[in-house]
Amino acid sequence: MNAIFIVGTGTDVGKTYVTAGLLRSLRAGGGATRALKPALSGFDPARVAESDAGVLLNALGRSTSMAEIDAISPFRFAAPLAPDAAARREGRTLALADILPVCRAALAEPGGPLLIEGVGGVMSPIARDATGLDLARALGLPVLLVAGTYLGAISHALTAVVAIRAAGLAIKAIVVNESATDSVGIPDTLDALARFATEIALISIGRDASAADFAAIARALGGMD
Repeated sequence: MNAIFIVGTGTDVGKTYVTAGLLRSLRAGGGATRALKPALSGFDPARVAESDAGVLLNALGRSTSMAEIDAISPFRFAAPLAPDAAARREGRTLALADILPVCRAALAEPGGPLLIEGVGGVMSPIARDATGLDLARALGLPVLLVAGTYLGAISHALTAVVAIRAAGLAIKAIVVNESATDSVGIPDTLDALARFATEIALISIGRDASAADFAAIARALGGMD
């Protein structure tokens, strides 16, 4: 398995944080590593390095030139909304048929593991005619699900698990990422997920996750060989 689709239970649960940490861990293990965030909202050309694309490029050890940004996030929009809504604000349209060729071309390229990061929650619209889950299903990729520890996170995670399984996709692992507003806590979140999201690897990371934490995620993914 040399590619995975990274989804979240909602916005701001740490998808990019997890993706970047995983990229660094895989690079430390040697060999090439690649990333793609095909659709990106809330993009400010004056703050490229702080964008999700910039964070991923930094984790890859690459520059944040616009050529690199174009390669890793070809569909970018200014408004911090779901990509289809952000596109409409600019008088543009974005369809699944626009995104799929970009992802398939990246999958077809030789090289190391490819991490494709979605937007918002697993059911957030990524295009006018598709959610993030629709894109993952069209690509037929296994999923890494990122969840939080805020109040409601357990329900959001379990709902996402049901949706992903209903789409016929494998869930390689759930990463429980400690939320800034941590009202439930990692132990209770893990306990609930272990009881209801059975047969899925569970990994937790704190807000100051170490290289060893991300190495554990890489192991859960089978090393992305």
